[in-house]
Amino acid sequence: MFVLTVDQAASRSNPDLIPELLRLLRQVPATVGFERSVGDEAQGVLDSPHAVVEAALLCLRQGHWYVGIGVGDVERPYPVSPREARGSAFVLARTAVERAKKTGERAPVAVEGPPGSAEAEAVLALLGRSVLSRSTAEWRILDRLEPGKRGSQTAVARELGITPQAVSKAVARSAWVEEWAARPAAALLLSWADSTTSGRKPAPHQED
Repeated sequence: MFVLTVDQAASRSNPDLIPELLRLLRQVPATVGFERSVGDEAQGVLDSPHAVVEAALLCLRQGHWYVGIGVGDVERPYPVSPREARGSAFVLARTAVERAKKTGERAPVAVEGPPGSAEAEAVLALLGRSVLSRSTAEWRILDRLEPGKRGSQTAVARELGITPQAVSKAVARSAWVEEWAARPAAALLLSWADSTTSGRKPAPHQED
């Protein structure tokens, strides 16, 4: 299982952003949904490595969060709230989020757990770097694109009243195609780490 602990950066000098974060993460499938855990922090329990990648990148995009991912056990039966849950994944997520606060100029994400966790962290950090570097104008285009769909860029250009070349440049500059090609790699590495903990086979490749 995967536990995500997400801590707000510079919370003492900024408004409470946890309600906004929880609304954002409702779209991510979770075994135990995200809730405020303590103060300016939220936690959730996920069983899908693809959902973990999605949640981590959603948080990183906002630019206000440290993301810690713990790969380990969660005691059953699963509770309604993550505040009532126990297991090694929670301990590892705590260690990860504390380390994410010390990543410096790198994307503030860390993964703790069995072999495969460090490699998953490396891929997520690279993806996070691309996500964090995008401008508002680029996101205006990227949010309208559909990964793997032919003609998507032309349709977006028409919708926004810009040239297909402008869309193509934004896609290339933002490494959007590379991001969607690398997401399954991060998920696969997380799945391998999880299989070491649970004895399950790694999850098969799927398109995000």
